[in-house]
Amino acid sequence: MSAYVALKNGSLEVFTSFQETKAPDYHIQLPENSFGLEFARLDWDGHMRLYQWINYSAWVPSDIFDITDPCAYPLACGAYGICSHGQCSCPDVAIGQSGLFELVDAKGVNHGCFLTSSLTCGSARKTRFLAVPNVTHFNFVYNWTTNEDHCKLSCMDDCSCRASFFQHKDISSGFCFLAFNIFSMINFSAQSYSSNFSSSAFLKIQDSTHKSLLSKEKRAIVLVAGSLSFVTSVIVAVLIVLRRKRDEPLEDEYFIDQLPELPTRFSFVDLKSATGDFSRKIGAGGFGSVFEGQIGDKHVAVKRLDNIGQGKREFLAEVQTIGSINHIHLVRLIGFCVEKTHRLLVYEYMPNGSLDKWIFQNHQADPLDWKTRLKIISDVAKGLAYLHSDCRQTIAHLDIKPENILLDEVFTAKISDFGLAKLIDREQSSVMTRLRGRLGYLAPEWLTSVITEKVDVYSFGVVIMEILCSRRNLDYSQPEESCHLISMLQEKAKNNQLMDLIDPCFFDMELHMDDVLRMMNLAMWCLQVDNNRRPSMSMVVKILEGTMDVETELDFDLVNIDPMVVAHRAAQRNSITLQVDSVLSGPR
Repeated sequence: MSAYVALKNGSLEVFTSFQETKAPDYHIQLPENSFGLEFARLDWDGHMRLYQWINYSAWVPSDIFDITDPCAYPLACGAYGICSHGQCSCPDVAIGQSGLFELVDAKGVNHGCFLTSSLTCGSARKTRFLAVPNVTHFNFVYNWTTNEDHCKLSCMDDCSCRASFFQHKDISSGFCFLAFNIFSMINFSAQSYSSNFSSSAFLKIQDSTHKSLLSKEKRAIVLVAGSLSFVTSVIVAVLIVLRRKRDEPLEDEYFIDQLPELPTRFSFVDLKSATGDFSRKIGAGGFGSVFEGQIGDKHVAVKRLDNIGQGKREFLAEVQTIGSINHIHLVRLIGFCVEKTHRLLVYEYMPNGSLDKWIFQNHQADPLDWKTRLKIISDVAKGLAYLHSDCRQTIAHLDIKPENILLDEVFTAKISDFGLAKLIDREQSSVMTRLRGRLGYLAPEWLTSVITEKVDVYSFGVVIMEILCSRRNLDYSQPEESCHLISMLQEKAKNNQLMDLIDPCFFDMELHMDDVLRMMNLAMWCLQVDNNRRPSMSMVVKILEGTMDVETELDFDLVNIDPMVVAHRAAQRNSITLQVDSVLSGPR
């Protein structure tokens, strides 16, 4: 299967056909004059190729990476394949076993392998590792330094982890890489590594029953016993299902009663009626649609979640966490519904919608004045400071952007959409998680997958600049030299020309030049490459309240993660998580 990379509204997305990328809102599309059109594609054989439209007649491919080693491509031998001197094999064959893997295509070894007993989260079957020595992953960006046992345990504890790769540094420690999707592996004995290089792969597999161990006599006994027990099993199963159908509401009610601090629980019928049978749609998010509704005298926004992978208990546990948070600058969760397959969240209604509608184009005829912009910046800072410092656990939002900042009738700003939020225990200095969020707001440490709440500080710095300049950080409608706002900020800061970034039509901003420059310097402090040099959100609040000064010793070499860097990283990991991991998503 081939994969295409395209940009939609600043978000990087992957498609299985080039035709999908030609919609009007994608940046890869066919113009009237197709001269110079090109796109990159990760082909089935693992080669990243650039396709160019030549002479209005044909696509001409060329390899993007000049790599002579046939094993160095991510899909040289397909998924789970091991490449050695350009030859491919499955992992079990490579270590002298059989039956654990099968070829995807018996006629083509380089198309990869698949597990005969597929991995299933929550399965009763025992999960274990298949150790494959002397192999490494084509991706040499290891997540962190640890020991082999902890590396394996981290993968075993993560349902989405498929394998852990461990490269020995010394006797007791080394470098760990967790693979959530498996590309080809490399037999490093076939490569020009140093003699003391040592790396192993630990592939997660599940045990299954080996019927081949039964003799013919035992098989006959099993068949007879199985036949006799089958009827009994069917009867028992029917009785269990009937009893569960009768008892399930009571069990749900019992469990819900055990959870303290839950918001109001609504029935599906209540919410269906409150939203006029879900007829008043006001927006859509990554996990569902948002509808305007009325419950009693309360004007509400009801988010209907789709394609939910969590069970009732996990969903209710998250509702409990978010529902227990109460702050003037966080959108309030009023209630929820969990009935059969229905999962809905009820939020307070925010009449002025999301911030992006007010600072990007739509309201340019009546732009926000400086006082309102400064108030919004302060409101968001206070909401983030509460999440980071005043909750039982540090809550990293991980998706701070104008679309997730909602405005009430008097333009008080409130943070919404906790769909990607991560809880961090107070004793933890950082957590490891997959790349998530939106391009243009991602801190540089996301490329290491080890993050702290300081990634929110970075995103907040980007939002400050977007509020001040009334444009997106990544705006591909601008000339090439102007499409990255933070790159422009870097250059203007070095040349002492920061006010050049402000639209001269915004006279109100010109009248408050000193305050605007102070906010720009605060933004640059939040955008420092080294997350240890960024301020905490509590410090940011003090600066906005005038009780603390902005740091003056700033590094002006700011980083704006280039989309192609993330695309390359995604190709290495075979995933781009720019939405997943949790289901709680506020109204937009």
